[in-house]
Amino acid sequence: MLTTKPACAWVCMFIGTLVASPALGQQNTPRQTKPQQQKRASSKYLQSDGKKRLEVTYKTVGNRALKLDLYYPKTPDNSKVPVVLFTHGGGWAAGSRYKVASGLFASVFRQLLDEGFAVAPVSYRLAKKDRNVAMRDCVIDCKDAIRFLAKQSDELGINPNQVFVMGDSAGGHLAQMLLLTSPEQLTGDPDLKDATYQMVAGVSWYGPADFETVELFNHDDRENFRDRFGPRIMQSNTGDTDKLTRYREVSPVNYLTKDCPPLLMIQGDKDTTIPVKHAYFMQDKAQALGASVEIMIIKNSGHNWRAVEGSVNPTKDEIVRRTVQFFVDQRQ
Repeated sequence: MLTTKPACAWVCMFIGTLVASPALGQQNTPRQTKPQQQKRASSKYLQSDGKKRLEVTYKTVGNRALKLDLYYPKTPDNSKVPVVLFTHGGGWAAGSRYKVASGLFASVFRQLLDEGFAVAPVSYRLAKKDRNVAMRDCVIDCKDAIRFLAKQSDELGINPNQVFVMGDSAGGHLAQMLLLTSPEQLTGDPDLKDATYQMVAGVSWYGPADFETVELFNHDDRENFRDRFGPRIMQSNTGDTDKLTRYREVSPVNYLTKDCPPLLMIQGDKDTTIPVKHAYFMQDKAQALGASVEIMIIKNSGHNWRAVEGSVNPTKDEIVRRTVQFFVDQRQ
């Protein structure tokens, strides 16, 4: 006589099989080998042939260490080398210094290494909501990174009188601020505030120049345009909290003088995030003062050199070449 197991027994066996087996529709992911893990970790760093100092803490805020990386030219001589600081974009609230290792940025910085510059991408506090960090704090952190390099210049082999800077978008704004403000302005860490250095030249890729003139952000001149950067300018209790004072403090145009170091602004003519108006506005102010500001306008380019209604002209390769050559030409 044929006997059958109780239904509950069959159900329990089936459930046990499901539990012991991989989840339905889920593939087993093989563990990465140690070489694969090392490759993944190294991909965030700029691939270069020279010496490197990675994950260097330049200051600590609260319990957070702020870091930079330092890449050296392949065949430096015995003298101290000039350095290009890189300030990443991301709307002052996102992004990473590891962008230095990707895309056009890697092309720019590898060529600068070949030209004998050291390269220093820097992390800074991000102006996220409820972090008590504002745009001015981003500036201060980046200036403290320069102060650290200057103060440790003997150990690091950096020439503190040959400091250059480059950034994109929000980082382009930071680059302008670092270039145009004096070492004594916007101080942060008390242990670094007395460091002395000299800025030589800077390049801003699609970075804003003025926040007080809100219409510069209104790319199509529409009515009822509203300022969208107020919170990132005002949302910390450091420094003066008066709105107009804050807006002027973080506007690079207010630091232009006839003696300021040369600035190259490269801007897309169809950029709706940071309109080309900023480059023209900065150029007009510079000409009135006799300051050295050069602009390069990229046709059919939106933000991040995204093609809009045609091919980007000059090309991205030409943008890279012009950026590198500007630094080379300004080196003393």
